[in-house]
Amino acid sequence: MVRQIIGVILMVIAAIVAIHTIADPLYHTSTEARPYSPLWDYINPLMALAIVAGLVMGFLRKRIVDSEGGVTWDRLAASALFYGFIFVGILFFLSWFNLFNDDYTAIGPDAAAVIWAIVDGLLPVLVGAMGMRVFKGVGG
Repeated sequence: MVRQIIGVILMVIAAIVAIHTIADPLYHTSTEARPYSPLWDYINPLMALAIVAGLVMGFLRKRIVDSEGGVTWDRLAASALFYGFIFVGILFFLSWFNLFNDDYTAIGPDAAAVIWAIVDGLLPVLVGAMGMRVFKGVGG
């Protein structure tokens, strides 16, 4: 029951991020002072939670399939999800923490926008896939 609840939460977060990523340009006019919609201030903590949960579930699942040995589709899928979460997690936390520090200028606004686009596109896929696996009872 707890697994199913976690799976549903992950799928809901994936849907929220995907829908808002698509809808954001339809209602928010970017300015130099506020290039992103204020809703991201509420969605970003959900994304952080989903990344941490995905990393934990992905690690547990990868450890199980790695112990079985051999090359299987399940092992390939577990590795893709786990390393995908590592990749998107690094980009997300770099970009998110960058929002809190105006003095950090190693990433310009154009590069930051590209990184956010990658995170906002990849995160729903990873979180949704992990949510479905956890919901079905095979995720971790």
